Amino acid sequence: MKKSFLGTFIAVVIFSFTACNKGGGDEILIGEYGSLTGSEATFGISSTNGLKLAVEEINGSGGLLGKKIKLITYDDQGKPSEAQTVVQRLIKNDNVVAVIGEVASSRSKAAAPICQQNKIPMITPASTNPEVTAIGDYIFRVCFIDPFQATVLTKFAINSLKVKRVAILKDVKNAYSTGLADFFEKEFKAAGGEIVEIQSYSAGDKDFKAQLTAIKSRNPEAIFIPGYYTDVGLIAIQAREIGITVPLFGGDGWESEKLTEGKAKDALEGCYFSTHVSTENPDPAVQNFIKKYKEKYNMMPDAMSFLAYDAGMIMFDAIKRAGSTDAEKIRNELAKTRDFGGVTGKISINDQRNAVKPAVILEIKGGLFKYKETVQP
Repeated sequence: MKKSFLGTFIAVVIFSFTACNKGGGDEILIGEYGSLTGSEATFGISSTNGLKLAVEEINGSGGLLGKKIKLITYDDQGKPSEAQTVVQRLIKNDNVVAVIGEVASSRSKAAAPICQQNKIPMITPASTNPEVTAIGDYIFRVCFIDPFQATVLTKFAINSLKVKRVAILKDVKNAYSTGLADFFEKEFKAAGGEIVEIQSYSAGDKDFKAQLTAIKSRNPEAIFIPGYYTDVGLIAIQAREIGITVPLFGGDGWESEKLTEGKAKDALEGCYFSTHVSTENPDPAVQNFIKKYKEKYNMMPDAMSFLAYDAGMIMFDAIKRAGSTDAEKIRNELAKTRDFGGVTGKISINDQRNAVKPAVILEIKGGLFKYKETVQP
């Protein structure tokens, strides 16, 4: 095998059971793409784990339309260009009937046009930027969108944190971060708040002290950081090192067990983020999913695991209701999804192919993510 091929597709094709003919005559082929390697690998690994549980559950109960589901997963290495490449491969080479992924908005925005052009239905578990589903009528999501998340965070900042002066530190190379920052700024101002400073960084930066010093000089009551866990921990450490003591808060991109590693555990104590589900929710569906996940992977699931499981189950339910693997029929049934009982709550798909569902706020205590409150749509 040539090195160039490895460079394009790197790690991992995952099959949910023994591979057979490429055409999959006795199988329903479902494609998935995500970041299994790279700086945000926990996102891709968690979502793949959750989706595999959904596949195993359906196959264990007899499959779909008399066939087993075959899951084909490619690693996009956290790169938008690679997301395009692997989705093209899933559709043209592997002949999948539907695609699940990505969990990051930048990669979903890059790959979704390929699904749309080929009229292959795609569900993103966790890409919250509204532009993702706006790409076309074959693109869906099972998560809330950033305008809603911005409203949730605005209400939380004003009503729960009791703050009116907030600074923003955003990742300018990340569609998720810039989009959520813009929506929050608009919502917070409309609610009577003041944005005292806006600073930016680029994913992978290691020194944030210049931006944090500028923010500190403006005396904010809290700092909004709509970034990914890969940067937030280090930002928090450096914020505390220069004497910033106010709460930091952010969106669902914070959620990863790696967020509070090392010194970040103390730096993020008493900070908050919005996300899709709390593992403290006593709902039997939530607790049963946690039990199954821990038994299989020997670890707690995070929001990406829950969302990918829901994405899979909603896709499989649409295929069942369609009674067919015809892409247009699947698309039509996805659009009709109402009050689906997912592990992240009841999910309905609206006319823009976005999920209507609540959000939760989690507080970081002792390195753990503790339930704070729920905000309804």
